[in-house]
Amino acid sequence: MIQSYLYISGSKGRGRGVYTTEPIPAETIIEVSAVLVMSFEERKLLDQTLLHDYIFEWGDQKDKCCVGLGYLSLYNHSVPSNCEYFMDYDEDVMFIKTVRAIEAGEEVTINYNGDYKNEEPVWFEVVP
Repeated sequence: MIQSYLYISGSKGRGRGVYTTEPIPAETIIEVSAVLVMSFEERKLLDQTLLHDYIFEWGDQKDKCCVGLGYLSLYNHSVPSNCEYFMDYDEDVMFIKTVRAIEAGEEVTINYNGDYKNEEPVWFEVVP
């Protein structure tokens, strides 16, 4: 389930992103999508490809990874973000839920660290 008011468009300096044509209230689930779960061995292979930037760690032990179907892999990172994501390991689905009201035309973002306020740098922000 992806709300009909969501759409994909260019995000300045960040490729594509998810946007909304309508205001969205806080605490609204805007997407529930299936994921494709892969093993640790498959993760090592994916890490050598462009898909590395679009996968999520998966499982209680974070010993797997997944690719989100729907728009899941296209939400851009922000701190704080205006949404957060939840994982259902039993059903192999992820949910995107707003943490505050979002205005029409605004980009919908998640924090790749999980908690929408987590300020730890993510892999592409870390300078080697």
